[in-house]
Amino acid sequence: MVETVAEAEPAAPASPPAVTATPASVAQPAAAEKAVKPKAEAKLYGARTLAQWIKRVLLIAVGAVAAAAILVLAARGVTTLPGVPEFLERYPGEYHLPETAEPGFPWWAQWSHFLNIFLIVLIIRSGYQVRTQQKPPAFWTPKRGGKKISINLWLHQSLDAIWLVNGLVFVVLLVASGHWMRIVPTSWEVFPNALSALLQYMTLDWPVENGWVNYNSLQQLMYFLVVFIAAPLAAITGVRMSEFWPKNAKSLNRIYPVEVARAIHFPTMLFFVLFILIHVFLVFATGALRNLNHMFGGTDMVNWVGFWLFAAAIAITAAGWYAARPILLAPIAKLFGQVSSR
Repeated sequence: MVETVAEAEPAAPASPPAVTATPASVAQPAAAEKAVKPKAEAKLYGARTLAQWIKRVLLIAVGAVAAAAILVLAARGVTTLPGVPEFLERYPGEYHLPETAEPGFPWWAQWSHFLNIFLIVLIIRSGYQVRTQQKPPAFWTPKRGGKKISINLWLHQSLDAIWLVNGLVFVVLLVASGHWMRIVPTSWEVFPNALSALLQYMTLDWPVENGWVNYNSLQQLMYFLVVFIAAPLAAITGVRMSEFWPKNAKSLNRIYPVEVARAIHFPTMLFFVLFILIHVFLVFATGALRNLNHMFGGTDMVNWVGFWLFAAAIAITAAGWYAARPILLAPIAKLFGQVSSR
């Protein structure tokens, strides 16, 4: 037994190799931990990641193209039905305006159009910020006292006020000059002609454009809807939701609840967004240079003047979009009240 123990003792020095192997064995779990360390979460833009937004946009685009193709095929099928060709011949898409209606676009209509572009883009942006903001970047309080509101809401309401003034001036000049006949229907024929124009758009065999003299009936109805219905709706519902509305007028508040205003205001904004997208698309798809000259150059000629004026308007609007930030808004807001961070 002693000899056995003595023979076993020399085996003790064999332990150093195990000691030297220890650092490698410790390093392996560390490396494994590093390898399985979870990746950083993708940055969210709203409720989705960038990849999710791209996938969603692509799916919507594919769906929109498929839906458009189905509508075109269906519309072309309708034009082959009995009586439809005769209907399109009788109602080509427009009717004759009164003889007193003057062609063209006066200078004040061009300026109003530019201001509408600038203001409505910033109004939609600030309105969306107000609707989705979690924590406002800054607050504004009126000089004469009143409720503290977010600086985004202050911008939205300020732009609304300027937009309303611009709209009132436009309507007054529209009536005074007689140009109201361009966008206000003067004959019941507007309805069958609008249907005819819609069918022609859907078949991609679009009605002849001559906006310098006369809009087609579908355009006329849409412009009438924008100027005399959608814009007043946006104004009336916006005022009801603003701080200018008397909070203690119980009878008035019962007749016109704020919930009704909210239910109308946001869909009206979506209508404006949809109208702008379709309007811009048709401007470029039906003779861009001539149409841009109508709206910005005040001429029926086909040249690049209107295009460059339009490009300048877009550049100014983009600059306004960039400038509509708290750090640049605060000095302006301070002229009319107090700006604070909380």
